[in-house]
Amino acid sequence: MKKKKIIIATVVIVVLILVVWLGKAGSDKQAKVFATVEQGDFEVVVTVTGELQALNSTLIEGPVELRTSRGMRFTDIAIQNIVAEGTVVEQGDYVATLDKTSALNSLREMEDAITEAESALLQVKLDTAISLRGLRDQIKNLGFDAEEAKITLEQSKYESPSTQRQAQIAVEKAERALSVAINNYSLEKQKSAAKMVTEELDLDQQLRRRDEMNAVMDKFTIIAPQKGMVIYYKDPGGQKRKTGSSISPFDLTVATLPDLTVMNSLTYVNEIDVSKVKAGQKVRVGVDAFPDKSYTGVVTSVANIGEQLSNTDSKVFETVVQVNEYDPILRPSMTTSNEIIINTLPDVLYLPLEAIFGMDSIPVVYKANGTKQVVILGETNENQVVVEQGLEKGDKVYLSAPENADKMKLRGEELIPTIQERAREKAIKDAVTPAQASPAGRPQGFPGGAMPAGMTPGQMPAGMTPPAGRPGVRRAAGQTDQPANASQTTQPETTQQ
Repeated sequence: MKKKKIIIATVVIVVLILVVWLGKAGSDKQAKVFATVEQGDFEVVVTVTGELQALNSTLIEGPVELRTSRGMRFTDIAIQNIVAEGTVVEQGDYVATLDKTSALNSLREMEDAITEAESALLQVKLDTAISLRGLRDQIKNLGFDAEEAKITLEQSKYESPSTQRQAQIAVEKAERALSVAINNYSLEKQKSAAKMVTEELDLDQQLRRRDEMNAVMDKFTIIAPQKGMVIYYKDPGGQKRKTGSSISPFDLTVATLPDLTVMNSLTYVNEIDVSKVKAGQKVRVGVDAFPDKSYTGVVTSVANIGEQLSNTDSKVFETVVQVNEYDPILRPSMTTSNEIIINTLPDVLYLPLEAIFGMDSIPVVYKANGTKQVVILGETNENQVVVEQGLEKGDKVYLSAPENADKMKLRGEELIPTIQERAREKAIKDAVTPAQASPAGRPQGFPGGAMPAGMTPGQMPAGMTPPAGRPGVRRAAGQTDQPANASQTTQPETTQQ
C-alpha cells in the first residue's frame, strides 16, 4: 500500500512538472508570434541559384585535321584517358589520349590501297615496256619492207611500164605503213606515259594520306596549350567529357583551361520574374561552399528566348552575372546564390509575409491590440512585404492567426475600394498585354502578380493563387494550386494555427 502511494505521488509530481513546462513553452511561443512593423529602405530582389563559370577559357581540342582533312572520315573518337578534373598543368603537359582504334583501321586500309597502287603502277610500266618494244620491232620490219620495195623499184627500170608502176606502188605502200607505225609508236608512248603519271599520282596521294594519318595519330596524345587548371568540357547536352566520352569533327573540344581571374555565375530566371531582371542590375553573390564569404556582381546579359531545362516543367531564361571580385578559392561549377537587386524603396513600412492573411480577397493583419486591420500592400521580396497603408511604424501584428480571429473587429474598411480598384486595373492591364501576363501562373492580389517568395498557400490571402510550378514556393501538406479565377470567388478567412 505504501509503495502504491509513492507511485501515485511520483505520477502527480511528473504531471505538475509537465503542466508547468508546457505553460512556459506556451508563453514562450506566444511571445514569438508577434512581428513589429519596421521602417527603412526596402529591397526588391529576385533570388536564383547559379553555377560559376570562367568568363574566358582556352579550349583543349583534338587534332584540327579531323575537321579540315578530307582524308579523315571519322564520326566519333573516344577519349581513352584524361587527367583528373582540377589538375593544374603547365604548357606542354599531358592532358588526354584519344582512342586510335578507328585511325589504325583506316591506316591499314591505306596501306592496302598503297600496295594496290604500287602494283597498278608496276603493271602499267610492264605493259608499256612490252607494248613499245613490239611497236619498235614492227617499225624496224616495216623499214626493211620499204628498203626491199625500193630495190625492187630500182631493178624494174628495165621492165615494162606496168611492172615499174607496180613496184612504185609497193614502195609508196611500204613507206606509208612505216610512217603510220612510227606515228602509232609516238601516240602509244604518250598514252603509256600519261597512264603512268596517273598511277604515280594515285600512289603519291595514298602515300600522303598515310603520312598525314601518322602525323594526326601522333596528335592523339593531347597536351596543354598553356598553363592552367583542367576543367572537363560540357557538351551542348550538359554532359561532361571524360574518359569514355567521344568527340566529333564538329566539336573537337576535350577540356578547357579557364581564366579564373574573372568569373561568371550562370543562372536561370523563371518566366514570372524575368521581366524584372535587366542588364546592369547589381547582384549579391554567395558561394554555397563558403557561406562565410560574400561577393558582388552585375547582370551582364538576359536571354530573350526562354528554354525548358530537363526534369522541369517551367520555362526559364539564361541570365549571366559577372562577379566583381577575384578570389583564388573560386572554382568553376561551384554553386552560387544570387540576389538580383531589382529596386530599392527608401523609407517605407514593411513586415514579414507570414503576417499577411486574407479575408474575401482583401489582405488583412491581426494586430496585437485585438483588431483586424485591412492593409494596402506594395512590393515584396522573399521574406517581407511593403505596407503602403493601414499600419504605422512599431505596430505589433500576429505571425499566425489567433484563436479569436473571427471575433476581432475589422478596421480600415475605407481602404477596400482602393484595393479593389487596383485589382481591376491590374486585370485590365493583363488583358491588354497578354504576352506579358500569365494569369494562370501568377497569384492574384499582390502587386506585380507574383506571390512573395517564402509565403505558403496557407498564409496567402484568400482568393490568391500560387504560381503553378514556380520553384521555391512551399505548399502546405494536402494543398493544391487554385484556379486562376480564384480572385472572383468568396472564400472563408484563412487562419494559421
